[in-house]
Amino acid sequence: MDTKKILSIIKRQEGLKLDFKQKLSLDFESGKKELAKDVCAIANSKGGRGYIVVGIEDKTKELIGLDESEVFTEEQVQQIISSRCEPPIPISVDEYNISEKRICIITIYDGEQKPYQLKENGAFYIRRGSTTDTMRKQELVEAFEENLDFFIETSQVVRSDINLINMEIVKNYFHKKGIVINSSNEKFLMRSAGISYTDKDTGEEKCTLGGLLVFSDNNSLCIPQNMIRITNNLGKGKDRVNVVQGNLLSMIDKSEDILRKILPKNYPIGAIVEAINNAVLYREYSSIDRVIEVVISRNSTIVNSPGQMIQNNSTGKRINYNRRNMWLYEKLVTLDENKRFLNNEGGFGRIKKPFKKNVTFINSRAEDCFKVILPGTKLYEGKK
Repeated sequence: MDTKKILSIIKRQEGLKLDFKQKLSLDFESGKKELAKDVCAIANSKGGRGYIVVGIEDKTKELIGLDESEVFTEEQVQQIISSRCEPPIPISVDEYNISEKRICIITIYDGEQKPYQLKENGAFYIRRGSTTDTMRKQELVEAFEENLDFFIETSQVVRSDINLINMEIVKNYFHKKGIVINSSNEKFLMRSAGISYTDKDTGEEKCTLGGLLVFSDNNSLCIPQNMIRITNNLGKGKDRVNVVQGNLLSMIDKSEDILRKILPKNYPIGAIVEAINNAVLYREYSSIDRVIEVVISRNSTIVNSPGQMIQNNSTGKRINYNRRNMWLYEKLVTLDENKRFLNNEGGFGRIKKPFKKNVTFINSRAEDCFKVILPGTKLYEGKK
């Protein structure tokens, strides 16, 4: 954003899509709550992208600038918003020097998954003039009617590039669906399938979260949380920690290759791979600071996936994550030659069977994760 654009924003009055703040106070819980609430309200309000300008006195509009002690990163702000707002709200955070004073501008993009709400209290917020208020019933009804697609996978990744998409995978997907894709219908089909979208402001083609996860080999440039970290605590081999990234199917294949090099040949590797399949498919991808962890030791093998297992609120019984990431499920089932995701509801049984049910599943609300704990390697050492 150039200086002329920034100055034109500062000259405007606070309103539906603009809020001035002297500071954010992100070291305090109250400051984090206020920021999430304000971002949610601006995102739900009509009128395109919005801005929170930090370093401006909101009443006088005097350019104060940020204190030297007030330092925060885009990752920090992104984490606050993604962990407190549902669905994740597309934002960017940039610092500028104006008249020798440092300011920060948080840009809230016009996402397509409105209405957004705060996870903490379930409230939906909106801007009324320059103030933040809860949405009324009719406003909620209108928002839901206008935005029927609630897949997190089709959320916009603002700082993405359509060139990150591997078109060979895209063509393979449509081929398996019986659809011929060519240069004349390529953009339309990719938008219709939720793989890409057109930026309303620039007209550029960009990627959705799901588009990057399934169809990009280099998606870590935009979504570094898409990672499997395999830690080898067996005390052998040069690579104690292996980091696996790429499109989802390739990550599963790479992980299996690594496990075969680490584990005894008679260890039931298929059970770990099944746990990884479930983690890749059902993890909470809005958790931007956490990755899938596989920790291997003599006493246990643990697969840790971000996000709790979704449960039936009325009975408390497991429903095997079958309400999360269904967009991903359809794409992976279509593309996977090995049919690893079919009959997925039997995945827990396939994990337990080789170990005679000596497997523990932990659905942790406190850690917001799902763990699969399998036996370690000591029972298989020295066996043929």
